[in-house]
Amino acid sequence: MQSSHHDPGFTVRLADPGDGGTAKGKSFRQRRRNRHGRGLRGELMLPTLPGYRTRSDRFDDFVLDSAQRLHDIWGKPLDGVRFAVEEIPPGLEKLVADGTPAPMGSYSPATAEEGPVITLYRRVVEQACGSREELQDLVHDVVVERTAEMLGVPPESLDPVYRRRY
Repeated sequence: MQSSHHDPGFTVRLADPGDGGTAKGKSFRQRRRNRHGRGLRGELMLPTLPGYRTRSDRFDDFVLDSAQRLHDIWGKPLDGVRFAVEEIPPGLEKLVADGTPAPMGSYSPATAEEGPVITLYRRVVEQACGSREELQDLVHDVVVERTAEMLGVPPESLDPVYRRRY
């Protein structure tokens, strides 16, 4: 962009904000002075406190605990099984439009590239629960149901405490 005067020696060029310019600027937080020592001096929540973990982290822990429990009971048949967590099931909009309840989990059989996968859908399971204890129980039940589907056995025979905690 040139100035309104037609002086050939004077030009103004504005940097495009999208290209980042030639010099990297510091962020506001890095430029801002912490006067009088009133800023944050560390993390708000220590890693040892229960509030440090997110809901997603706790859900992952519940899935791992249930998978470990089943592996301790059954052992070798569960070697190579991958347990995954996704936020929502694929095609949720279509399921809701059709009036079909959303699945809480799914089982994908082994392929040539990878072993069997048991997937839990975090948001669907969380919405079905009212408390943290119910969530842990329901996560375990979904893991047991999908694992039983994979092994071709009834869920009650897979884990003796299946649906007996409520």
